[in-house]
Amino acid sequence: MSSPLIIGVTGGSGSGKSLFLKELLSSFSENEVCLITQDNYYKDRNQQPIDENGVKNFDLPESIDNKRLYDDIVSLKEGREVHMQEYTFNNPKITPKKLIFKPAPVLIVEGILVFYWKEIREMIDLSVFIEASDLIKVKRRIIRDAKERGYDLDDVLYRYEHHVAPFYESFLHPLKSQMDMIIPNNTSFIKGMKVLEGYIKNHINANKAAST
Repeated sequence: MSSPLIIGVTGGSGSGKSLFLKELLSSFSENEVCLITQDNYYKDRNQQPIDENGVKNFDLPESIDNKRLYDDIVSLKEGREVHMQEYTFNNPKITPKKLIFKPAPVLIVEGILVFYWKEIREMIDLSVFIEASDLIKVKRRIIRDAKERGYDLDDVLYRYEHHVAPFYESFLHPLKSQMDMIIPNNTSFIKGMKVLEGYIKNHINANKAAST
């Protein structure tokens, strides 16, 4: 198999990246598109940086095992499977799944930090930014963190104000001007998703034609 097309997808926390990708991938088989998400590369909770108030900060580059993420991207790029356990943020209501990622013609790498490290950024062929207003992002974050990570409202709002928002303003917002695609997602991402879907299908069809 030839080297895959690598697409990087980023955007602020709560911008709707996960739902966007879920809808996008529903049009493809696992043999066509492989998705890996930064969320499974967080270091253990006892290795997370702590802010001045003793709260663990998951929105810093040192929160992520970037070497393992890089190595797994290289493995998939070179045609090797990747195995890992799902990261659950120590949510006792969730049983971690065993995850298997298989090489495919298209590899999507998703997360707020996927463009931070030069060695990962240079492997990405197409960059996509999912955008939403601050109000929408906070609302989505409250719902997600209560359901998936077991955080209460005060915790979510504290993290958003002191961790999420400062990181977005210092790194992600300036990054927008360098992206190949910016997809608005305050109400609907369908039009932007269809454009990306068509691009991926063209690549897959070209890849099939080249191998026959």
